Amino acid sequence: MTDGTVLFAVREFPESGGTRAEQLRRIRTELETRGFEVRWATTADDAQAVLRTEAGLAAAVVDWDLPKDGKAGGEPGGADVLRLVGRRFQSLPVFLVTAGEDLEHLPLWVAETVIGYIWPLEDTAPFIAGRIAGAARGYQQDLLPPFFKALRRFDHAHEYSWHTPAHSGGVAFLKSPVGRAFHDYFGERLLRSDLSISVEELGSLFEHTGPIGAAERNAARVFGADRTYFVLHGDSTCDRMVGHFSVTQDEIALVDRNCHKSVLHGLALSGARPVYLVPTRNGYGLAGPLPPFEIQAQSVASRIRRNPLAQAAVSPEAQYAVLTNSTYDGLCYDALQVAQALAPSTPRLHFDEAWFAYARFHPLYAGRYGMAVGPDTFPGPERPTVFSTQSTHKLLAALSQSAMVHVKPAPRAPVEHERFNEAFMMHGTTSPLYPMIASLDVATAMMDGPQGRWLIDEAVTEAIRFRQTVVRVGRRIAAAGDRPGWFFGVWQPETVTDPATGERLAFADAPTELLRTEPSCWQLEPDADWHGFTGLTDGYCLLDPLKVTLTCPGIDATGHMTDWGIPARVLTAYLATRNIVVEKTDSYTTLILFSMGITKGKWGTLMDALMDFKALYDQNAPLEHLLPELVATHPDRYTGQTLRELCQEMHDHLRDARLVELLDTAFQDLPEPVTPPQHCYQRLIRGGTERVRLADAADRVAAAMVTVTPPGIPVLMPGENTGTPDGPLLRYLTALESFDRRFPGFRSETHGVTLDPETGDYLIECVRRIPTQQAGRTAGEHHQKRTPTLTPKPGP
Repeated sequence: MTDGTVLFAVREFPESGGTRAEQLRRIRTELETRGFEVRWATTADDAQAVLRTEAGLAAAVVDWDLPKDGKAGGEPGGADVLRLVGRRFQSLPVFLVTAGEDLEHLPLWVAETVIGYIWPLEDTAPFIAGRIAGAARGYQQDLLPPFFKALRRFDHAHEYSWHTPAHSGGVAFLKSPVGRAFHDYFGERLLRSDLSISVEELGSLFEHTGPIGAAERNAARVFGADRTYFVLHGDSTCDRMVGHFSVTQDEIALVDRNCHKSVLHGLALSGARPVYLVPTRNGYGLAGPLPPFEIQAQSVASRIRRNPLAQAAVSPEAQYAVLTNSTYDGLCYDALQVAQALAPSTPRLHFDEAWFAYARFHPLYAGRYGMAVGPDTFPGPERPTVFSTQSTHKLLAALSQSAMVHVKPAPRAPVEHERFNEAFMMHGTTSPLYPMIASLDVATAMMDGPQGRWLIDEAVTEAIRFRQTVVRVGRRIAAAGDRPGWFFGVWQPETVTDPATGERLAFADAPTELLRTEPSCWQLEPDADWHGFTGLTDGYCLLDPLKVTLTCPGIDATGHMTDWGIPARVLTAYLATRNIVVEKTDSYTTLILFSMGITKGKWGTLMDALMDFKALYDQNAPLEHLLPELVATHPDRYTGQTLRELCQEMHDHLRDARLVELLDTAFQDLPEPVTPPQHCYQRLIRGGTERVRLADAADRVAAAMVTVTPPGIPVLMPGENTGTPDGPLLRYLTALESFDRRFPGFRSETHGVTLDPETGDYLIECVRRIPTQQAGRTAGEHHQKRTPTLTPKPGP
């Protein structure tokens, strides 16, 4: 194992003759004896390939007169290499090899890029190698962020452990056969770094001191926050923490209906009274952003006035608002527009950015993340306090469950650290896993400086290439004319405009450079058919290129259904047989997430699977060959059926049942609220609820949230009325139940719904009915004449 890699980008081949080449070889040998590996590149193209692929570089030696492959004129190859170093690395030590006796022939910017110059024949090889090695080791030492550096230092001390955890650095595992297998699988280093909070030199997560405190302060700087908190239980805990701090018993919270269930959990903990804001939806069934008119002060005030729960609140003013940014499907707001619109309605604004932690580090997303809202962009007393909660592990490089809360307080709603820390400690743990803290520290350092943009830019570029490839394959098939047409698409604009020339270009033909640098290419133009959302304004919403939604035939973004189709559930079932697991599947769309871990080989494998699926569909392959486990599990249902037959039967059912339309109606026409979520939770844990079949669920009050995946958004919240049998909610759930019965193996994942083991009926948790003469009135009850009377039992 070497101590690092040094790039030698020089004209001479390693075997070249001549005095200078011989001296360079001596320098290389000296570096190797000091523990470094040397990568040798003789052209600018080779050197740039090393820079793109070798993240472990500790230093570089660059020849200013490095040749370019097959290119002449312009600046020498060394200039191209130096520029790439500046874009790829932060503070990488670079030594410039130059043949000139003086430096006046070099551009002025070169002096800002390199840390020194080498004339190979003017000093001894050991001296030059020592300079390079010293700079490389200094770079490596400075590279480590605060907590990770301290953890490594503690690990290297090899101290005995007299505190928890009881495995004592993994030693306990070595005393058992199964424990030894565990030790060997994960390795001693991980177990040695699993330490107790008793290790003072590593700091305190609850007190935010020492290296942990330094790591959080560093993260605040990198992510643009005034204060950052490391959270070890995922963004779900971040959401509960912020909600629990921001709103209290019987205060009003404005809640994006397209929210994660953890937001509701925060409401149940705080006792807040939710007033839901309704996002747009399109024909595919995808949830869009909250439209601009929905968050204007007059619209918010109207929703509060019409909400029965709000009438019994301690104040008619909302204390807190939370919305999802970006949405699951990659729709992100102009954060400043949102903050300015909601500021008259609430002093606290929470952007749930679970899937959007990378936004600050690429110009495509400028101004579209919560921490972009501050005194410099929103001056004046009306600015709200802004929270951003992020699942760092989702789309940045951190261990699972690693998350952060970023805070930018405003004078109208101060966030005193000592007060917020009470909420932090209430939801935190006194037994943190130190490798998780280290992963948050490292994820922060990875995004610091030019390397952060480089990493996100690389992911954006690969996503664009995949998007264009899907469209271009369709063109190639059409041009060949020797097979049925391509039927997969990507949810994205069909054309984009180059703002520099005004030229309108087909998306598939647009230069990658334009798509990766110009945000206007991804903005949702008002009322454009390709996205299918209404009520948007210019620049309000942008489609994140990293969240790629594949479309299947059968319906379009405006909701128009065709006579034939291929439901996406069949596609993703096939992809699973190819060990390709997608993020989310709706009726006719499939979500693919691109991230820093995506490679050309990875998305190329997905393209190959899509082409294979099309070939199998064209051949009308039997399901036994395509989905053998499905047929084996449900032989009476699928034996003898072909792929095309299954797709058409499922499409016909979705169309006849109008499932996508019913879904849209259920989300747009919200159930009527009866009682706050906290009251339902109290009834739930004290046996005041019962499971009810859908056929018997009309005019009941839900005791638990019902969330259907797809699309993963709650359709029914605790405390809401289920409505009439022919109302939007029960019609949708009944249609979903019918689909699950008819197509076993393709069942939706529905939280809050259980199945009757004998009949397969859907059962939902409802508040138990209490005769009116026995029950007292509850907050909100008198606003809903046709709902049952509820009497929450007192808490424990």
